[in-house]
Amino acid sequence: MTTIPTARLDVEALRTAYANRDAAALLALYTEDATIEIIDAVHPPSHPLRLAGREALRAHFDDVFARDMTHALDIVALTPDALGFSLRCTYAGGMKVVCGRTSVVRDGLIAREVAVQAWDA
Repeated sequence: MTTIPTARLDVEALRTAYANRDAAALLALYTEDATIEIIDAVHPPSHPLRLAGREALRAHFDDVFARDMTHALDIVALTPDALGFSLRCTYAGGMKVVCGRTSVVRDGLIAREVAVQAWDA
């Protein structure tokens, strides 16, 4: 039996949450049991940073948004059950970060996300 999703993720809310560095608004776009896996120079594929549940996500979002930097969604691809987007960030000192994220969407919320990010040296 195929389940047809009934809700669609609000991309404008996602864009606004990142632009405004609003951790609560961003967290509201994730399911209660959401997970995020982050791969970067510090957390390689064999040992990624894994966040599970709203409290872990909240702490991560609070940490990221406390930094003096801008965040802007770039390319976004959305289906009823999947989301992909690139996020471009710039620290006040000029260092740039690019993050590619792919997500499983369930009932209009992000349930599982994998992020790969790189930054200027």
